[in-house]
Amino acid sequence: MPSSAPAPPPAPLPFFVYGTLRPGEDNHAVFLRGRTRSEEPARLTGAVLYDGPGYPYAVEAPDGVVRGELVAALPEQYGEVLTALDRLEGYVAGDPRSLYERIEREVVREADGATVRAWVYVAGPSVTARLPADGRRIESGDWTARSRTAGHP
Repeated sequence: MPSSAPAPPPAPLPFFVYGTLRPGEDNHAVFLRGRTRSEEPARLTGAVLYDGPGYPYAVEAPDGVVRGELVAALPEQYGEVLTALDRLEGYVAGDPRSLYERIEREVVREADGATVRAWVYVAGPSVTARLPADGRRIESGDWTARSRTAGHP
């Protein structure tokens, strides 16, 4: 007789961060500092990066690479970190008006080339539609390099 017990929840995924949540950026200090067990350079292929309006946005596209960090939350902090990041990113599951969508994607660790499944916040549908006209594509795929050269914090 098959078991009627629910399947266990999936293991918590790390987060791929590419903008203000990267180490050294303002939101990293507020939302992640002291709550992570690892932070390492990584890249997301199949996406491009835009500067604004207002925030950095990754958009799925076959021709791009976005550079950032793979951040693993401390296990005892995971639920709190996930909730805080969803709130920061304006993400509400199923709401097409969300600024960002949280999706599961493969990212590549720079140190060893290993592929890791991670949560990535990408531009929501309404934002994605406006970015070509209202945003500026960052050709390097590295938001922090753009922010240093443009005089931003």
